[in-house]
Amino acid sequence: MKLQGKAKMLRIHVEEADKWEGVPLYQAIVDKCRALDIAGATVYRALEGFGASSLIHKAHWVGLSSDQPVMVSIVDTEENLRRLFPVLDEMLDEGLIAISEVEVIKYVHQQENGVRE
Repeated sequence: MKLQGKAKMLRIHVEEADKWEGVPLYQAIVDKCRALDIAGATVYRALEGFGASSLIHKAHWVGLSSDQPVMVSIVDTEENLRRLFPVLDEMLDEGLIAISEVEVIKYVHQQENGVRE
């Protein structure tokens, strides 16, 4: 089965070291999305980047730095994402949220009895 339609995508840019109530901020965001039944969220760790401070954040050769840029990408309907905004207002001290309109094509494979393969 293939589902298509318009949706919104949030891209939340934070640092890997950012915390919310003792857990990594990116993990807290994904957990909250799941609790709110948001369609999907994915975390990406960047190799290098900078924000408002113009300070370069990047991985170091000796090991991964804890200040690497992280992006959480979230996709769902505008209505569903609006339920997330008040939570993000509480969670984010610093960061950037970019909102885009996207066209979604979702492939869902099910057996005849309705159970996912």
